Amino acid sequence: MRILSWNVNGIRSAYKKGFLDWFKGEHPDMLCIQETKAWPEQLPDELKNPAGYESFFASAERKGYSGVALYTNKEPESLEYGVGVDRLDKEGRIIIAYFPGFSLYNVYFPNGKASKERLNFKLDFYDALLAHAVKEKAKARPVIICGDVNTAHKEIDLARPRENEKVSGFLPIERQWIDKLISEGFVDTFRLFNKKPGQYTWWDFKTKARERNVGWRIDYFFVSKDLVDRLKSAFILPGVMGSDHCPIGIEIDIE
Repeated sequence: MRILSWNVNGIRSAYKKGFLDWFKGEHPDMLCIQETKAWPEQLPDELKNPAGYESFFASAERKGYSGVALYTNKEPESLEYGVGVDRLDKEGRIIIAYFPGFSLYNVYFPNGKASKERLNFKLDFYDALLAHAVKEKAKARPVIICGDVNTAHKEIDLARPRENEKVSGFLPIERQWIDKLISEGFVDTFRLFNKKPGQYTWWDFKTKARERNVGWRIDYFFVSKDLVDRLKSAFILPGVMGSDHCPIGIEIDIE
């Protein structure tokens, strides 16, 4: 099974830049999209219903903001659109899809840079998501969590760690949450296969950082430990354009 994840920074914009051609070329079993910035009714039919896939959208109450989407060629048994906390769920940041044998979390985690209030919102969101995932894992169900986490975990995960140690996205308290996620039995899949520096998933548009590879690795696939032996690969696709993020993915042997 091949599962991809991508923060597209606006699905309508990505659509105009060849998103569907890329999608058809990759032909994953599942594609998790973050930051759709659109309600489904604003999208053309071919984007909502590409051949061979079902699609599901979680949208923010506010137009043109946040949002996640799941495309899958395997029908989920059920779905949840959030973690049951209204103030966290109303921004359309979570789709949890329950498939036979595993649960898939597609998450667009908040950015904490705007204000202290947004940082606190981000930390509350982190804690609620982790509590939900740990509870799900306790049911002896394998769990996959993917998406834009909006935090780089280690110094190796961004080009300029010292300059950003007091910036949201690399604050100790944010990085400690990833430590906690790992301590609860989840694994950063990419680092199982690639321990090299310079591996990033987001670059600042304004400074043309991508041309110099001055980036951050803030997009992840985490899996519960019971899935580690089934992982075949985990990868970043930095050559794919159309957003300030690039896609990431895993290949996993799972029914």
